[in-house]
Amino acid sequence: MNVNVNATAPWLDGIALADQIARRDRTPAEVLDEAIGRAEKVNPTLNALSEALFDQARAAAAQIVPGAAPLAGVPTLVKDLFAPLAGARMTNGSLTCREAVAPHDAEVVARLKRAGTVIFGTTTSPEFGSSYTTESRLFGATRNPWNPERSAGGSSGGAAAMVAARVVPFAHGNDGGGSLRVPASACGVFGLKPTRGRVPMGPDVGEGWAGMGTNHVISVSVRDSALALDMLAGADAGAPYAAPHDEARFLSALAERPQGLRIGLVTALAPWDSDPLCIAAARDAAALCEDLGHPVEETALPVDAPALLDSIFTIIGAQTRHLVDTIARQSGHPVDETQLDPVQVLILRDKGGVSGAEYAGAVDAIHALGRRMAALFQDYDLLLMPTTAKPAPPIGALRVETGASLAQYIELSHSYSPFTAIFNASGQPAMSVPLFWTPDGLPIGAHFAAPFGAERRLFALAAQLEEARPWAGRLPPVCAL
Repeated sequence: MNVNVNATAPWLDGIALADQIARRDRTPAEVLDEAIGRAEKVNPTLNALSEALFDQARAAAAQIVPGAAPLAGVPTLVKDLFAPLAGARMTNGSLTCREAVAPHDAEVVARLKRAGTVIFGTTTSPEFGSSYTTESRLFGATRNPWNPERSAGGSSGGAAAMVAARVVPFAHGNDGGGSLRVPASACGVFGLKPTRGRVPMGPDVGEGWAGMGTNHVISVSVRDSALALDMLAGADAGAPYAAPHDEARFLSALAERPQGLRIGLVTALAPWDSDPLCIAAARDAAALCEDLGHPVEETALPVDAPALLDSIFTIIGAQTRHLVDTIARQSGHPVDETQLDPVQVLILRDKGGVSGAEYAGAVDAIHALGRRMAALFQDYDLLLMPTTAKPAPPIGALRVETGASLAQYIELSHSYSPFTAIFNASGQPAMSVPLFWTPDGLPIGAHFAAPFGAERRLFALAAQLEEARPWAGRLPPVCAL
């Protein structure tokens, strides 16, 4: 297994950095300049930064009071997709938005700032987030730190690449069909998608993709993800709904030592087969869970994948049409749709004109899936599967050409990642845990899903897995350290 393991690398997670700053061992300015230097070292290879905001970040770092907030002085990055950062470009990975500047912060960005983080840039995304690879006409390809000829995943590929290369301990991303978990798997880091309604989408969006979209972070350590969710969770003003409220902090779940969790193992989802390496990754995770005292048995998902994906793309198509119309209205002129990436063209062509009745039917379909998945969780505490059904593909392998059909695009993308979108549709939380590397050094995540509202269960198991098989010392060939 070709992996650089360095358990003593000069790297700290966000909580440890905040502790150093609070003790005044280092200043926020020093920590920020180190992160900027790391970004400048690896970005020419990775192409993961959308916009550098170094001057603004230095001004913000000068105002940080050490210890005044849980993550005071910790540098981070925000994804350039539906997460406005005041004064920064919000291109959404699209030529049609390349000049757009956000007039205000998204609530999730405001909460990151209130937590004390210093945001020094934005990270790349495919256009409108509609791909499992971070490649666009605007920015080109974001590359995988483990092998720059491979995809970093999508759509939070820029965030995952910068975290995996140890530029920052965690970075914001969002997830409408696997966009936190797929790149976390491809880049060998930890990614959790929260329960529907757990993290705010406002003030500009009520619900993304009929509630399938959500915000969170990609991180190296489990505890950074848990603390970040403590900082980000909770409905914002005017939210249409919220996840169940739990007074206990997510970070406290890491101290639990759950025993006897019933885990259902899934290795494939028809009509697609899983690569033997991905099956091996899932079975390896299952064996580790059994060693930790959690019984595992094989099961199947109550999902007709082609029918579900047709409903999902009905929702995506209608909302993409609305997004393009909104861009035109806000810019004051029609969008030149020839500037759109081919995947947006085919989504608009095949699904952009669906009726209101078709859209309503698609929303009913994903809610019906949520009911079926809730019934499955009467038998299991958690479900386990590979995060993706194939290892990270070569750059360009998931790109479609003009004239392709939606069916061809679905086959291309969802034969790679058939599992993740299910839990966006159901609204249930899920995570990708970096436990397995292929013989040629590519990570493949273990994907765990929990009942609606049960992030604490995921964090508790993730902490056990991290302790049993630490991954922070595994460093990719393209690394800022």
